[in-house]
Amino acid sequence: MPSSRFAAIGGALILALLGSPSVADVISEWSTAVAPPPPELKEVTVNPGTTALLLLDIMKAGCSARPRCVAAMPTIVHMHDEARAHNMVVWYSLVGMNGNATPNDVMDAAIKPRDGEWYRQGGPDKFLGSTLEPVLKQAGIQTVIICGNSFQGATVGTSQEAVQRGFKVIVPVDCSAGEDVYHEQYAAFQLAKGGPVGITSNVTLTRSAMIRFLSP
Repeated sequence: MPSSRFAAIGGALILALLGSPSVADVISEWSTAVAPPPPELKEVTVNPGTTALLLLDIMKAGCSARPRCVAAMPTIVHMHDEARAHNMVVWYSLVGMNGNATPNDVMDAAIKPRDGEWYRQGGPDKFLGSTLEPVLKQAGIQTVIICGNSFQGATVGTSQEAVQRGFKVIVPVDCSAGEDVYHEQYAAFQLAKGGPVGITSNVTLTRSAMIRFLSP
């Protein structure tokens, strides 16, 4: 068979393949996805002297617009009160108010930050250019407990960055909120099983009632 004929047949085959719809495409297969089993939640015991509580973006404007954040507030207040009772380091990221957010703009006055505990920091990575890492290192912190709004944004982003900096991370699933169950499901799976093993092996998912604090 002449080489020109081979070339013509090959060209036709390539065109046919290029013109065929892909079957290995996440969008075309979206409806076939099945949610995996929920990640296992684990009991954890923390040393208050080497553990910090991070309260991320829990502001009146953002939280009040999300029913799931409003519903999580009693748990967030509980985690705050436990941290205060055990003299733990507490750190806040403040967002909104056109970059002029203040401690008075947090969702609940019961968790209002004290001087030196907060920083105006947008985006999902609260370490980036903020006081967070210096505060944690100066206090000898090894583990962070993270509560945030949103779950898939601030909580996931800061959890991943904390691990990259050598911290262990505890995420109580009842003190972070997303727009809906799907966003929270995505976030929990990403931290527990869906992300790189270097992240997932250093993040523990739990509930607030499953956290125990060592006595001094």
